[in-house]
Parts: sequence; C-alpha cells; structure tokens
Amino acid sequence: MYAGLAIIALVAAAPARAQVSLDALLSWVRANGDNQGAAFVVVDKRAARVHVYRNGTERASSPVLVGLARGDLSVAGIGERKMQDILPDERTTPAGRFVSEPGTNLQHEDIVRIDYDAAVSMHRVRANQPAERRMQRLASLDAQDHRITYGALTSRPRSTTLTSDPSGGSVRGFIYVLPEASSFKAVFESNP
Repeated sequence: MYAGLAIIALVAAAPARAQVSLDALLSWVRANGDNQGAAFVVVDKRAARVHVYRNGTERASSPVLVGLARGDLSVAGIGERKMQDILPDERTTPAGRFVSEPGTNLQHEDIVRIDYDAAVSMHRVRANQPAERRMQRLASLDAQDHRITYGALTSRPRSTTLTSDPSGGSVRGFIYVLPEASSFKAVFESNP
C-alpha cells in the first residue's frame, strides 16, 4: 500500500471514434497540475488494470474488475436501488471527474468512495458468489472477463492500489474516469 495516496484517476477505454489514451490523461493531468503533485492511480478499463503513479513514475500495476456494461453515465437514482433490481445494461462504471474519499463500508472493509450518489466505489474483490468466478476473472488475461461488477472497481485483497492514508481515510482526492463513448474534451475540459 502507498500511504497518503490522495489522487485516484480512473481510465476507461474508448471506441475508435472517441479514443482516449492513458498518455492523453497523464499529459492533461500533468499540464494542468490537476494532481497537485500528489501520487495517483489510473484504472484502464480497456486493459482492466490499475496503475499506481508516484513522482510521475509508475510504481505498481494490478488487475481490476469493472462494470459489466459499457457506458459513461450512471443511471439516475441507481445508488438508491436494490442490487437485484439493477439490469445488466445499467451496470456501468461512470466517466468523469470525481472527488474520492477513502473510508470503510458497512462490513468495516476499506473502500474508496468514487461517486456516493451512484454507490460507486473501489474495494477488495468479494468472492462470495462462486458462480461469478471473480478471483478467476481477475487472473484472466482477457480484459472482457473483467467486466462483471455493478459499477464498482474491485481488486485483489492485498492489492497495492487499494489505498488509505495514515489518518484513517480522511484525505480526499480526485478521480478521473475516462469515457468509452464521449470525447475527452466533453468529459473533462468542459467540466473543470
């Protein structure tokens, strides 16, 4: 774990018409000083991997599970619905710029809240439904196998990407989820 990690960036892949690359995000964050000099994490949904950056250098990388459905938006009111009422095409990891907040869930597990209203967070994988084969999906080299969640980003229990700070989760950071269908400019440059 990297203590004091304040910035989390999430990167979603885009189809050819709206291609957004990891390099484009990194260049934009650095050029604008958006990470305020802090370490940050990039999650590339296309490759289903998390990359940890500190001092501008990649320090760690790990597989991640992402939302089952492709898309850039969370369905309105989805955070208030029961999971069994969420349709497969509504299970997206949303795109945009968010303020994260490390904390704990109701089971006292470490999480990083991404979008509280949409109930999107980053947390350790929960392998409590064997039929979903989540640990096997994490081990798969096929990124398509990693599309299973309701929108959350989940990783191995000891993943270095699941970070909390020494103050008990009180440090907030920025999260960038790159779009799959919208342009970089529409998502980030029009929403400072």
